[in-house]
Amino acid sequence: MTASVNRTIKVLRGGVVKFRPTKTVKSRRLIDLTPANCSVLREHRAKQEKIRKSLNLPPISDNDLVFSHFDGRPYLPDTITHVWMMIAKRNGLAGIRLHDIRHSHATILFKQGVHPKIVQERLGHATISTTLDIYSHVVPGLHAAAAAGFDSILRPKENRLEIELKELIQK
Repeated sequence: MTASVNRTIKVLRGGVVKFRPTKTVKSRRLIDLTPANCSVLREHRAKQEKIRKSLNLPPISDNDLVFSHFDGRPYLPDTITHVWMMIAKRNGLAGIRLHDIRHSHATILFKQGVHPKIVQERLGHATISTTLDIYSHVVPGLHAAAAAGFDSILRPKENRLEIELKELIQK
């Protein structure tokens, strides 16, 4: 299952909501979701469907928003932010902004060794340099791992075997 990011919401004066294309072409993307995400989203959609059916509203379509009023109208962006702040506070995470979750996601992916291009695409950055400039510092030990990997390729196999035999003999 994937989530589609293909437009943004702009709030105009008087609370009028207008959909616009994303900032860049790279911002438009499909994001693979985890099985846990899918389960939660299926439950959420089932609840939305039940409410809409009870109000004789048309069923949800694939183009509808994940978070919206019961009739499909979008929430104002600040609504989601305020709800997040209440949830974070209730769970001892006061001060953690909704946008911080995006940074946490990227940081965890890098620490798992996910290729930077994949992280860039999931975040919707226009260039990989943006992703690397923001996040490359979060994985300590990358330089040491790069040096060790490079050294393992440069050293001839015979020398490694010779060293291992000497170490074995000395034991």
